[in-house]
Amino acid sequence: SDFISYNETEINMQKLLLATTNPGKVTEYKVLLGHLPIELVSLKEAGITMAVEEDGKTFEENSIKKAAVYHSLTGLPTLADDGGLEIDHLGGEPGVMSRRWPGYEASDEELIKMALDKLNGVPREKRGACLKVSIALIFPEDDNIYTSEGEKRGFIGAEPINFQEGYPFRCLFYIPELGKYYSELTMEEEAKLAHRKEAIDKLMPVLKQKLL
Repeated sequence: SDFISYNETEINMQKLLLATTNPGKVTEYKVLLGHLPIELVSLKEAGITMAVEEDGKTFEENSIKKAAVYHSLTGLPTLADDGGLEIDHLGGEPGVMSRRWPGYEASDEELIKMALDKLNGVPREKRGACLKVSIALIFPEDDNIYTSEGEKRGFIGAEPINFQEGYPFRCLFYIPELGKYYSELTMEEEAKLAHRKEAIDKLMPVLKQKLL
């Protein structure tokens, strides 16, 4: 009967695949999307170990590619993102090359040293930078790809503060309006203020329409 099928849909929450292997990102998305009655599934939970080569020219190209590949593997509604740091004085570097800035897959420590070396002697007012993220959403039986972007302005500091593994640039990125480095934000502050929150807010109407 209708009553039974209604109950079944209540019990079987819609799943959303978080197409990332970064546990920090999974936690962040659980804070950002935790108020929605949906089940968030990480790649690890979905049993996926395959990595997608991020060879796009833009953050958006990479996020779309990741969303498309993991959606095709699982058939689940899929959210993927890509982002990085753009330093004004360096013409927007490292940008989409954030992790491969030296021309190879660099360690966190190498990337921090490279940024500080390139800005050695540059005064604070010329150390402006932007953290950017692009999010892509793909749903089954929908030919559209939904994308959005978020960004956070700040400055590059003179030394790393509160280094977090996997996020090399956050310990260099100072947010003037908070008087804190990005790496010093609590999870709640980050979820409210970060660039990823801005991008998710833009996609919230489509998430609610498709998943609720």
